[in-house]
Amino acid sequence: MSSRTIRVTVRGAFDVLTADQRATLLADAAGHDVAYAAFSPAGSITYDIATRPFFTFRYEGTAAEDKDIPVVTAEAEAAAEQWLTSRGYAFKNLTSQTVDMSQTPLGSRGRRRERA
Repeated sequence: MSSRTIRVTVRGAFDVLTADQRATLLADAAGHDVAYAAFSPAGSITYDIATRPFFTFRYEGTAAEDKDIPVVTAEAEAAAEQWLTSRGYAFKNLTSQTVDMSQTPLGSRGRRRERA
């Protein structure tokens, strides 16, 4: 059986940031702009702390079977929690959305490639 790409989006909010933490996030904001958003095995976080306290963590994993998808989701949540806690950021209200890319419909460009 082939491996399927699973993309997980973990969303949440920073909680009780100190002035120093907020300043650090603001200083690093350009590198965490949505323009650099990417799904990857290491995970990628984006935020706009100047506007709101929310963040999005994008994670990509693989699953051989349907029963492996919740494992990938748990891995994504753990990666997001590790990213935040290793930097000393408190967080709240984590939610996850998981997409099996093999189940997403092809757009017009993908259909053209498939026919070629």
